Amino acid sequence: MNKQKILMWLLAMIPLVGFMACSETNESEEEYGNWQQRNDAYFTDIYATAAANADGKWKILNNYTYNDSIDPGANHCIVVHVEEQGTGSGCPMYTDSVEVSYRGRLIPSASYADGYVFDQTYTGDFDWKTSGVSRFFISSLVDGFTTALQNMHIGDRWKVYVPYDLGYGTSAYKVIPGYSTLVFDIALRAYYRPDTDQIGTRAAGALKGRWITE
Repeated sequence: MNKQKILMWLLAMIPLVGFMACSETNESEEEYGNWQQRNDAYFTDIYATAAANADGKWKILNNYTYNDSIDPGANHCIVVHVEEQGTGSGCPMYTDSVEVSYRGRLIPSASYADGYVFDQTYTGDFDWKTSGVSRFFISSLVDGFTTALQNMHIGDRWKVYVPYDLGYGTSAYKVIPGYSTLVFDIALRAYYRPDTDQIGTRAAGALKGRWITE
């Protein structure tokens, strides 16, 4: 292929590249256009639903850094819908590790009617026997997830709505756009309680304690 033909081929490709870039931009704008306003409105509606329903299935929980006597405002609370109620006697602490099954979504958008799934330990419907499991230090998670876990009992399965202030904030994180409300399905299976003299140790394998499963 001589230089003239190469030049003609490159010139012919320029409009195509421009069209592809434009298409990707338009799709992104449609998917996440007015994203902050949409997420604000979505969480406000969920918060209002929880506040109006006192049937025990809906909960509004302050971020773990606030006590119950303080009203920190909606953006510093999570909203919970109880899908299944467990029978565990205690709740994990900030210094514990947990064993959970979970799925994380964004709010519904143009291409994802149920919300884009950005992370999960299982696919399809949840099942206690077959759904995958992950282990985390509670202190390593976003504030909204941390708050939920410290209020859950073993056997609880919750749908948790986390405002972006208690999630990843205003900046994008991996595939999650800034200003994203996070919607988690969380099932608490067990938690690890270290001995008090081992709390400062970060490596789970080095901790002395026990897994609590009931």
